[in-house]
Amino acid sequence: MSMLDPVLLFFLLGVVAGLLRSELRMPAAVYDFVSMLLLLAIGLKGGIELARQPFGELALQGLAVIGMGVLLPLLAFPVLRFAGRLPRADAASIAAHYGSVSVGTYAVAAAYFASRQVDFEAHMPFLLALLEIPAILVGILLARGFSREMRVGVVAHEVFLGKGIVLLVGGLLIGWAAGPEGLTPVKPLFFDLFKGILALFLLEMGLITATQFGSLRQHGPFLVLFGIGMPLASSVVGIALGLGLGLSLGGTAMLGILAASGSYIAVPAAMRISVPEANPTLSLAASLGVTFPFNVLVGIPLYHAMATQAFALTGGLGS
Repeated sequence: MSMLDPVLLFFLLGVVAGLLRSELRMPAAVYDFVSMLLLLAIGLKGGIELARQPFGELALQGLAVIGMGVLLPLLAFPVLRFAGRLPRADAASIAAHYGSVSVGTYAVAAAYFASRQVDFEAHMPFLLALLEIPAILVGILLARGFSREMRVGVVAHEVFLGKGIVLLVGGLLIGWAAGPEGLTPVKPLFFDLFKGILALFLLEMGLITATQFGSLRQHGPFLVLFGIGMPLASSVVGIALGLGLGLSLGGTAMLGILAASGSYIAVPAAMRISVPEANPTLSLAASLGVTFPFNVLVGIPLYHAMATQAFALTGGLGS
């Protein structure tokens, strides 16, 4: 995907329009609809391939990805707490964002690989869904510890029954149950129009990203440095894990991209309930104002190049 790819230009259009204070707005109902289509499309594509995977191999990869989801916020927290001198609640909340995953970044990466005819494991949406959850739980524990104040039921409902997880996992199950033939009637909507749906999603993300730049100016350069440095470090963890699991080059690069992304949907909702004293502006300014545009415009091809170099040096290890 070149810099002139229309999908990326939609994102840049949103950023520029937002910075110029244009009257361009996407109605909330339209954005919700586009987000639902995007999540379901990703889930359906992954579900078709899910049934073809050996259970043992899938379980091993799933456990490894959950472990990565636990590790990443633990790496981010001391940097935020001590180098950034942020309050405990804010450091824990931001760490959770960077241990979780961005579905939007995954969608852009999938389009990037498709444009370059780079194959990756088709069950990656399954790993994407798994990576949503552990960081939220770790972030809550980092902020609160094990205390009676934790609203376990409410948090569990938000984590496991949030809109994103339900649509993604639901799409996986539907794709797994129906198979490619069964999904033929809905193929025009969910598969053929995928890049158009993604373009509209990124237009709105560009508008939202522009609103976060003011917060970045207010909170200084640390969030900018962290918002770029943490994804770079996390991508190395993801690429190393992909090599160890014997994934393909595309799969290894995609796992690096997932590790490098930062959540801006599931985690903010869960943190709002579980750690209300954390400042959500800080988390969104970093994840949406810095990391998302960095990954979409620079990070994805960079992580692909890093994975390619790692494959060349190691011979693909387990692959």
